[in-house]
Amino acid sequence: MKRYIHTMVLAAALSTACVNDLDTLPLDKTEPISEYVYGADEDAYLSGLGRLYFQFVSNDLTDLQQMDGGASEMIRAFWSVQETTADAAKCSWENDAWVRDLNTNTWTEVQNDAVYAVYVRALQGIAFVNEYLRQTSPDRLASRGVPPDLASRIQGFRAEARFIRAYLYWMALDCFGSVPFTTEDSPFGGTYFPQQASRTDIYDFCVAELVSLMSADSALPAPRSLYPRADKGSAAGLLARMYLNSEVYTGVERWQDAKNVCEEIFTMGYSLCPDYQALFRGDNGENPQARAEMLWAVGYNAEKTQSYGGTSYLLSASLASTDITDQSRPNGQRNGWAGLRVPYEYVERYFDVLGKDYQTGRYDIADRRGQVFYIKDRSESMEGALYSFMNGWSCLKFNNIPHDQTDQSFLPVSAVKAYSDVDFPMIRLGEIYLIYAEACMNLGVEATALPKLVELADRSGAEAPSAVTTAYLVEERARELLWEAHRRTDLIRYELYTSSAYLWPYKGGDSYAGKAFPDYKSIFPIPATEMATNNALVQNPGY
Repeated sequence: MKRYIHTMVLAAALSTACVNDLDTLPLDKTEPISEYVYGADEDAYLSGLGRLYFQFVSNDLTDLQQMDGGASEMIRAFWSVQETTADAAKCSWENDAWVRDLNTNTWTEVQNDAVYAVYVRALQGIAFVNEYLRQTSPDRLASRGVPPDLASRIQGFRAEARFIRAYLYWMALDCFGSVPFTTEDSPFGGTYFPQQASRTDIYDFCVAELVSLMSADSALPAPRSLYPRADKGSAAGLLARMYLNSEVYTGVERWQDAKNVCEEIFTMGYSLCPDYQALFRGDNGENPQARAEMLWAVGYNAEKTQSYGGTSYLLSASLASTDITDQSRPNGQRNGWAGLRVPYEYVERYFDVLGKDYQTGRYDIADRRGQVFYIKDRSESMEGALYSFMNGWSCLKFNNIPHDQTDQSFLPVSAVKAYSDVDFPMIRLGEIYLIYAEACMNLGVEATALPKLVELADRSGAEAPSAVTTAYLVEERARELLWEAHRRTDLIRYELYTSSAYLWPYKGGDSYAGKAFPDYKSIFPIPATEMATNNALVQNPGY
């Protein structure tokens, strides 16, 4: 069984106002707050830490206005802005305004639910972390009579909290650029409105935090020691990603730093899972080979983390109800929402597809990473049919069936699986290999990285490259990291996201052929409700 941290409401309970008020104590004095909840008991501090991890899977609608709970979950919302705004995914839910805007890159400053959820969940989570760090300061612990051995363990909890804050700040700076910036040392209260920090300043803060968390004297746990909680490998993986995108975020490239931290990760005991598809199966958190590749994952459990976000969203929205029968549940769950699919042009561009038969659902792809599509009764083209679910290819990369079972052998169990058991990989070794290759290429030592790319090719059954080029990395990241919430960020880094040089169906509007769209849309607008509430905020250019 996975080890789960039971969660409780952290310290400063939420006001009913905006994100900017999250650091205030509750007006209702009967609500539990940190001063009353924390004492000298370790469980209370673990529960508080659990609340921070829970921010990624929470469907609590406190401080989110008029949203569906499942749609507001952080992993689901972030995945949507990363994938459906790019070339790898389109959603068929025509009546959802957020869907239309993201599918066609036509969002404006008018509030979009998915974009809004990413903003609020990130800033809300950062506020939770800040309060946790305030309530676990050495002075506070001493005042409560916390014994030295527990105080020492709490330092490890604090390090995990700092990692979570850095990850949330990464999500915010990637999506919004400049956002309100606070730490545990910031003032807080009902009249305090945080000032925005520049993208560069937030980037520098995150890098400094991650370097500190990786250091020998950091209390963050050793790599591979606390799955699915964060450890030094998690910090190193996020740092590598920060360096990879440094030029986008700050205007300054950090390729040597990216190479160095990747090489440090290679000494930490991680290894590629021999079976690529096992990384995304219902037992990936229990399968030792899959876990060996994970630098950090968000855990899901069909009995304990029941929401329609995260991997439950990816499972259920990838099939129609008619795909699920008493004889077949192709990805091991019982819901068919008819939402998400991959444009065929993406499959054709990045995989060598042969022998398609839409009646039987059979097709041939030598690359094992492309053997996750479901095409039975589908139509290939989305032309004139963006909101017809049966147009395009379903992607069953995320699959509730354990790695050592088949659809048929799992069928009696899957009948009761309404939610997902698949942990979502936030950072994994396959990504680190690709960061390393990109860093080496930009440093002019691409041959150094070729063995890593050969490892990925050997696992997938694809042909190994003889050289590392930008074109190859665009393609390989499309294959290796399909539907793992990287695509928008990747295309921005390669200067392909808004450009007419790279088109996909419905890019930039309602035309199937696609077209360029304005560069300012490489970041999203700050939500209108936040602009209205905090007069210290400045809207992003172009909105």
